[in-house]
Amino acid sequence: MIHAGDSTLIAEFEERIDPSINARAIALADAIHAAGLAGVRDVVPTYRSVAVYFDPLRSDGDALVARIRREAARPSPPSIDNREPIRVPVCYDEDFGPDLAMVAAFKGLDRANVVRLHAGRRYRVFMLGFVPGFAYMGIVDERIAAPRRSTPRVRVPAGSVGIAGSQTGIYPAETPGGWQLVGRTPIRPFDPSRPDPFLLRAGDAVEFYAIDRDEYDRLNAAH
Repeated sequence: MIHAGDSTLIAEFEERIDPSINARAIALADAIHAAGLAGVRDVVPTYRSVAVYFDPLRSDGDALVARIRREAARPSPPSIDNREPIRVPVCYDEDFGPDLAMVAAFKGLDRANVVRLHAGRRYRVFMLGFVPGFAYMGIVDERIAAPRRSTPRVRVPAGSVGIAGSQTGIYPAETPGGWQLVGRTPIRPFDPSRPDPFLLRAGDAVEFYAIDRDEYDRLNAAH
């Protein structure tokens, strides 16, 4: 347990990226949320830890630490649940995936195989971060895992789908970014005008599927 100042506690699990560890972090975050503890302002799970933000004037810090430790000691939940995957369409055209050819060359593959391997896998949403709605997903097939760009782009278009190491993700808004861009989706991961602004949450399962440019344009116009 780490005390990060006078109003934040961080519970850490093992120091590696693993679905079973992430499942424990999410289960702990859910349990703290559900407990409705006095003074707890927010609970945020990551790959392997949980941050608990609280009001020190309304919370008993020692009691909160004890409660977090009890919840963290519960039996580990399954790393894969039975929820239906969220299917996300992706257009892998060259102008939407300017780094797809680089990933292919780096791994000794052709473009079609990169697309097949990226779209032919179920991913876990490990956490949200960076900007609202950015889901860190994994684990990417090692045959297409590629390092971040040495020089990040100043602007990455909203909806861009990227790879960074064993991770993949969707940029929910136009931002700077250094991931290898392999495609783009017309789906909005974050839309504050929706009743639930977030498309994806930690623990969700995601599957990408390839679409052509005409289908992309049709779906994009509908959003």
